[in-house]
Amino acid sequence: MTGDGPLADLVVVDLSRALAGPHCSMMLADLGARVIKVESPGGGDDTRSWGPPFVGPDDSVSTYFLSANRNKESVVLDLKDPSDRGVLDALLRRADVLLENFRPGVLSRLGLSPEHLAELNPRLITASISGFGHDGPEGTRAGYDQIAQGEAGIMSLTGPDPEHPTKVGVPIGDVAAGMYAAFGVLAALHERERTGHGSTVRTSLLASLVGMHAFQGTVWTVARRIPHAQGPHHPSISPYGLFAAADGIVQIAVGSESLWRTFADAFGLPVDAPGFATNAERVRNTTEVRSAVEHAFGRYPADQLLTVLDTLGIPAGRVRDLSEVYEWDQTRSQGLVIEVEHPVLGRVELPGPPLRMFADDGSEWHREHTAPPLYGQHTVSVRDEFSAP
Repeated sequence: MTGDGPLADLVVVDLSRALAGPHCSMMLADLGARVIKVESPGGGDDTRSWGPPFVGPDDSVSTYFLSANRNKESVVLDLKDPSDRGVLDALLRRADVLLENFRPGVLSRLGLSPEHLAELNPRLITASISGFGHDGPEGTRAGYDQIAQGEAGIMSLTGPDPEHPTKVGVPIGDVAAGMYAAFGVLAALHERERTGHGSTVRTSLLASLVGMHAFQGTVWTVARRIPHAQGPHHPSISPYGLFAAADGIVQIAVGSESLWRTFADAFGLPVDAPGFATNAERVRNTTEVRSAVEHAFGRYPADQLLTVLDTLGIPAGRVRDLSEVYEWDQTRSQGLVIEVEHPVLGRVELPGPPLRMFADDGSEWHREHTAPPLYGQHTVSVRDEFSAP
C-alpha cells in the first residue's frame, strides 16, 4: 500500500474529519506516506453525508468526501472501546504522525494526552488543527470555514464592495490550514532527524487565514488603513482586474510601468497624462483608468483581445468555469486530473495533486493513486496487522 515516493517510509494516523485535517493528510499521502484514516462508528467522516451532489448507487457517495481523501485507508474504531483503543495504541506506536482536528482538550479527554502519546511513541509528531487556536480567550470555539472567513477578515476583502461581504467560493480556510499543517509536519519530521524526539505542530483556521492576508495585512498594521472589498480589481495596482470586451470579459494584470507604457501605447491610452503616468496615480484615479480601458476594449471581441494582449506580452486571461478548467489541455498536462478505480463508482476522474516531483536525472515521480476509501474499507486488514503484540 505504501509504494514509493519521498514520504514512503512514513505512517500517518489521521483522526481528523471534514476538510482541514483530511486535506493535510491527503497532501502527505500524495507524496507517498501511508495514511490510515480512523473513522468513528455510525457513519465516520462528516463529509460522507455532505451533499448533494451524491453519486453512485442510491446516491451513496458524496463528491465532497471524494475531494479530500484519495490515497488513504479507512478503519472504523470506537475510541471509547478498550479493544479498539488497543488497536489505536498499536497504530500510534508504529506511526510517525498523528493528525487531529478535535476542539482543544478533546484529545486528552479521549485518553490521548501528550504524556500518554509520548509514552507510546516518543518520536511521534502530533499535528493539531483547531478553529481559532488552541489557547487564548476564544480557543475553545468550534471552527467552520465560512465562520472563520468572516472572523479573520477575508469576507471583508471579498465581494463587489464593502457593503456586500462575500465568502471565497472554495473553503479556503480549511484548505490553507491543511497546507500549513502539512508544512509544519514536514518541518517537525526534519527536526526529529536531529533530536530523535517528536513534537507538536499546531495551526488553526484563524491563523491560516490571517497568514494569507499578504499585502492587505500590512495595509492595516503599518499604514493604519482598513482595506475593503473592491470587486474584481486590485487595490494597489492599476489597471489590474476584470474588464468588459465587446462580447465577454477578460482579465489583465499591468503590473509594471514598462508594461503600462506598452499597453497604453497599443490601446491609445494617455500614457503620461495626469492621473495615468504612474501606478500610484492610476490607483488613485482608478475610476477614470478603468473607464478608459473598457472604452478601448469595447472595440474587440474577447478572443481577439486576448490574442492582441498575448502578442504584446501583457498578462491576460479569461474567466473559466470548472468544466472548462478540467477539460483544458494545460490543466491536464500538469497532472491536475487523475483517474482512480473506485470500489463503487468504477473508473472516475478526480482533481490531482498540485505538486510534481523530479529526480536529478529529470525523470518525474508518479504515484499510483488510489480512490478515496469506502467507510471502514480497511478495518479488517488494519486490525489484523496492528492487533498482534
